[in-house]
Amino acid sequence: MMTEEKRIHDLLQNPNYRRADEDPDFLREDAARGLRLQADYLKTELLLQEYGIEHTIAVFGGTKIVEEAEARKNLMKAKQLLEKEPKNKEFMKRCKVCEKILDKSRFYEISREFGKLVGLSGKGPSDCSVTIMTGGGPGAMEAANRGAYEVDAKSIGLNINLPYEQSPNSYISPNLCFQFHYFSMRKLHFFRRAKALVAFPGGFGTLDEFVEALTLVQTKKIEAFPIVLVGKEFWNKVINFDFLLEEGVIAPEDIKLFTYAETAQEIWDYILTWHLKNDNPLL
Repeated sequence: MMTEEKRIHDLLQNPNYRRADEDPDFLREDAARGLRLQADYLKTELLLQEYGIEHTIAVFGGTKIVEEAEARKNLMKAKQLLEKEPKNKEFMKRCKVCEKILDKSRFYEISREFGKLVGLSGKGPSDCSVTIMTGGGPGAMEAANRGAYEVDAKSIGLNINLPYEQSPNSYISPNLCFQFHYFSMRKLHFFRRAKALVAFPGGFGTLDEFVEALTLVQTKKIEAFPIVLVGKEFWNKVINFDFLLEEGVIAPEDIKLFTYAETAQEIWDYILTWHLKNDNPLL
């Protein structure tokens, strides 16, 4: 026969006695997914409101796009390996990839300059009327956050928990660096306040966000905003839009949902002009 003290102890230690909001096992259950989705959305939403974030410019781009100095260093290392084993096909391939990344390093500087232009458009460090928002990672995203940081402007980073941990870049404003579990909630925040989307060359993640934006605007699920693809040569190789049009799977007006740009100033001028033409000045 157990003592009363032992019975009380067992009751208090039973996992079913935990308060629901303090029970990690319960919160991880499939039935609690709705609660997790809500929390994933709500925390960031409340903080964005608290810090006065009104409009955002969403910037996407490859994590492997680095500044020129780093790209040259990586190419030099690849060439050194190839010199030791000239017939090594893997080293040959690595050299070619490093050469292509070096060629695309110009996009890092374009993104960095664009971050500065958006940052300088405000009335000072406390002005969040138009704020850079990125995926929070390295590469082209880091560059945009960095540009804003260099002109003492705030910028946002929406990081996400991935199998291969992605640390936030150090240029994001400390109070505006968030981490998500669900891609869906991250996407929602990317477009909830967006007044433009700028896509630099990138991989699956960049393509995902770009096509998502096109679909949302095309189907009028969100208010239309300018969509800019940076680097026409790159994007025309990635997606053959003319072929889609010829095949009849998209309409002629769909091609007008986006434009191309090659410089930071060109991106920013297009965004500002687009909003003026649509009777919705951004500044």
